[in-house]
Amino acid sequence: MNKTRLILTGGFLGAGKTTLIWSVALKLIKQGKRVGLITNDQAPELVDSRLLAQSGLSVAEVAGSCFCCNFNGFTDAIHDINSKIQADVILAEPVGSCADLSATIIQPLKKFHSTDVLVSPFTVLADPERLGSILKGGNGGLHDDAAYIYVKQLEEADVILITKTDTLTADSLANLLQETERRFRNATVMTASANADKGIDEWMEYVSSRTESGRQLLDIDYDRYAHGEAVLGWLNGTVNLHGSDADWDALLSDLMNGLKSRLTAENLRTGHVKVIAENGKQYAVGNLTGPDCTLTLRSSAGRSDDLHLIINARVECTPEYLDRLVRDELVKAVGGRYTDEVTAWRYLQPGRPNPTHRFSETVK
Repeated sequence: MNKTRLILTGGFLGAGKTTLIWSVALKLIKQGKRVGLITNDQAPELVDSRLLAQSGLSVAEVAGSCFCCNFNGFTDAIHDINSKIQADVILAEPVGSCADLSATIIQPLKKFHSTDVLVSPFTVLADPERLGSILKGGNGGLHDDAAYIYVKQLEEADVILITKTDTLTADSLANLLQETERRFRNATVMTASANADKGIDEWMEYVSSRTESGRQLLDIDYDRYAHGEAVLGWLNGTVNLHGSDADWDALLSDLMNGLKSRLTAENLRTGHVKVIAENGKQYAVGNLTGPDCTLTLRSSAGRSDDLHLIINARVECTPEYLDRLVRDELVKAVGGRYTDEVTAWRYLQPGRPNPTHRFSETVK
């Protein structure tokens, strides 16, 4: 039996992981490859899972804990995909605030699953804005302990992939690349823009042709790591809206702009806020990321009587306050024009990481 190549793509919230793996998956399918995707979060009802599934991709979701704290759930997801399509490649996206993956995921995979899984070099994505701040001694618009996680993610990377390069000038990108290579000497540093389709093929060729993975084992303070995750409130909510020939793109725009204004006015540090509005096979996606709450809206949900809305928010505040904030802005966006039915709604603060395995040495 041929081994499935597993490509882990980590990186902090808002780094562009989902956009990248979506682009890569479509490229691989065009090459005739059988491709699976695994998403991960502390709670179910993921925007990422729905977005990827809209493209007809084979998606498995590990929800309720990170990969490292549910290693068996992660390997079950691999086997579930392979039972359906016997994937040539599986792209896996861990929780954006997760670190220490070399010791807790990659080494156990090499130890216990080497007969059926081939692990590619571990890639960590880094968005230019936060990365630039970190390299200058700042905190990337994050709490200091969340910024600690960001740095630790980069320290354990086999490959650092600087994303969203279409937002930079050539000189700015060259300087950022040089400073990243100087700071993180153990990693291969590459650049890419999924939106401009630049650098993706080169990165794919690199990670698809090598088997050196998880070369760095972290020296990480789990107390600080746990606090860095816990400073963020997490919310996943699902709502069905009903109207008459409603303009759902306008609704999504109102909601995202309301959230952006509120988060900016209250100076709340934002990991990300993602919303997908689904009208059957039509959908639109809203995204807020970064220290400046950069807003993007793409695709179109069109008009209809019914809408399925999924909201994922990761913001530095208490879960209870995040719940009130999102509910307030949703009510304003709806404006009494539609009836709503909440089908799932969960807000939480992540617990302390408790890995299933944690290796102290790399596995050959």
